[in-house]
Amino acid sequence: MSKGNRGRDRAAARRIVEQQKVAAKRRQVTLWTSVAVVAVLLIAGLIGWGVYANQSKNDASSVVTPSVAVDDGTAFAIGTGPVTIDLYEDFMCPICHQFEDASGDTIAQMVTDKKVTVRYHTVAILDDASNGTKYSTRSAGAAAAAAVGGKFKEYHDALYDNQPEENSDGLTDAKLIELGKSVGLGDDFAKAVTDKTYDAWVGKVTDTFSSRDFNGTPTVVVNGKQVTGANGAVPTADDLTKAVEAAEG
Repeated sequence: MSKGNRGRDRAAARRIVEQQKVAAKRRQVTLWTSVAVVAVLLIAGLIGWGVYANQSKNDASSVVTPSVAVDDGTAFAIGTGPVTIDLYEDFMCPICHQFEDASGDTIAQMVTDKKVTVRYHTVAILDDASNGTKYSTRSAGAAAAAAVGGKFKEYHDALYDNQPEENSDGLTDAKLIELGKSVGLGDDFAKAVTDKTYDAWVGKVTDTFSSRDFNGTPTVVVNGKQVTGANGAVPTADDLTKAVEAAEG
């Protein structure tokens, strides 16, 4: 082999070695870049989880359950009868108002006759129907404060007697407090409304409502069985009476 050929072979070999070194360096840079990206994503994930966990903890800790609430802290009981009526209502719901007008006296009589225990679940599914004021939540939170003050049913009825139109702003907090005073509630009630003490709890009640596969108000349940009227309509007073009689056996 001539000297020229040997020189060209050595130069080619050096180029191959250099190319291999460059490729190796490239692989090393790529590897460390990948490690860095994974580390960043891992740290971001841990931070994100920490924020989420902290928010969840804060949300959970912010829920103040009314001391008088029943059914896992989601309702207020009226009456002592053996048959349980669970009534899910939204204070912005006009159909709930109609149900109360049509069946309220019948329910009250069954409570007086000690036939039923009525558990009122004050849910908030119509917050979007109050122009951003979250009236469903605010009124339900106020009703919770009224329950703690021993005036749930009186305040419940006052809210329906003064029910605002759907898709309006709803009643102001000042008006909610005024209604409370009209049924005998005082400063503790007013403070709870102003501080929104039970508003987060209303979210818990509404979540429970959804988890039980209910999606509309009013929802009426007698001894664990949902009661509906003809063709799935809201039950009438007669429908409710028949359901209670059937539950009595």
